[in-house]
Amino acid sequence: MPEKKISNALEILHQDIYEGRPERIAELEAARMNDDVARKIRELREAANLTQRQLATLVDTQASVICRLEDADYEGHSLAMLNRIATALNQRLSINFVPLTSSRSR
Repeated sequence: MPEKKISNALEILHQDIYEGRPERIAELEAARMNDDVARKIRELREAANLTQRQLATLVDTQASVICRLEDADYEGHSLAMLNRIATALNQRLSINFVPLTSSRSR
């Protein structure tokens, strides 16, 4: 049976970059996680009508730290700092483990 020709650009990229390369899939998942955390911190801060400087004061750190935490490329999120931010924003930090999805579905 002949191989099915792929015409969807995302499927082509997935096949060329990720298929059969578990280390690249792991890197992609780590990048997604960092992006999710950064976005959530920013969304919660903005919903509370706080500047980065104001949030930094509440969690006893510097505004540059909050700026770094809101950067999707930052990889150093600590549970302790995330918990301090959650507390300052009247939230409870919750960690969930979810099955990985195919990169094609995102």
